[in-house]
Amino acid sequence: MADAATARLRLLRTAGIGPVTYRQLLARFATADAALDALPMLARRGGGAPPRSPDAATIEREMAGVARLGARYLFIDDADYPALLAEIENAPPALVFRGDLALLRRPCVALVGARNASAAACRFARQLGHDLAADATVVSGLARGIDTAAHVGAMPATIGVIAGGIDVAYPPENAALQDSIAQRGLLIAEQPPGTEPHARHFPYRNRIIAGLSLGTVVVEAVPRSGSLITARLAGEMGREVMAVPGSPIDPRAQGGNLLIREGATLVQSAADILDQILPIDARAVRSPTNRFAAPPPSDPSDQERRTVTALLGAVPVPIDELIRQSGCTPAAVQTVLLELELAQRIERHAGARVSLA
Repeated sequence: MADAATARLRLLRTAGIGPVTYRQLLARFATADAALDALPMLARRGGGAPPRSPDAATIEREMAGVARLGARYLFIDDADYPALLAEIENAPPALVFRGDLALLRRPCVALVGARNASAAACRFARQLGHDLAADATVVSGLARGIDTAAHVGAMPATIGVIAGGIDVAYPPENAALQDSIAQRGLLIAEQPPGTEPHARHFPYRNRIIAGLSLGTVVVEAVPRSGSLITARLAGEMGREVMAVPGSPIDPRAQGGNLLIREGATLVQSAADILDQILPIDARAVRSPTNRFAAPPPSDPSDQERRTVTALLGAVPVPIDELIRQSGCTPAAVQTVLLELELAQRIERHAGARVSLA
């Protein structure tokens, strides 16, 4: 099992391989070892040099470091991997966690908002977290302001999703809270240990927060904020989007009020939130499935490669549109894109879109 985990992490840590590519490679080659062996051939077909993969010793050092921290890995096909998160197209193939995985088996609700939130909003978020904790797990991102208040109120029924490594506290003043969540709740990281959080990591973290949750609640947020990104992602995933209304003269309330104007559910209490995420009849609960499972890629012809590549440009285009315009099968288009990505010739974007790198 350890050898299989090492191979999977080697594949995942390979330059240019993201969650979508990782899953396509395993769908095609069945094992990470076979996928690693095929990378040079696939990259050559895409017109580039083979991507660089870490050696086994490097991964084994990472795994030893995770164990020393009292953390463990959770792979996407493990029984305990959260089913709702596995539904999304770019679900993390592996997570690093500390704490109680049983919290994932309760209904989860994301509670997010402004870092520079008002005192009143922080107090309200803390109370919401406390009231929700009796029936649900509260998920947030350990940021200043609303996130911190939500975690504190819901403790220990809370999940903290962080943008950096499992051993990196950010912001530094939340180090004690982060450790408390790891010991009493559940702490989750996608990045390897030692990774300092950078701007590009926070949208990745936000998709996990939304993906874990049946619904996302915005307490206070400015119009252009990470909280609204989380809400938008939740909506794209088909999850409930909720917002707490605020004063129209407070800029920090404009984001939440805008969400309500655009159709988000107005909530003013934990009961309002639970009414949205909990079914009236438990028999109505469906078992989550992987809606994005694709057929194993097949080898396209050279003509199909030329056709798909010619349709790509600097502007991101939906993969469904490439399939429609190329006339190729979905499996053939996905394989061409896989080869181009391994050759570092394309970039993937939100909403299943791609563009030339």
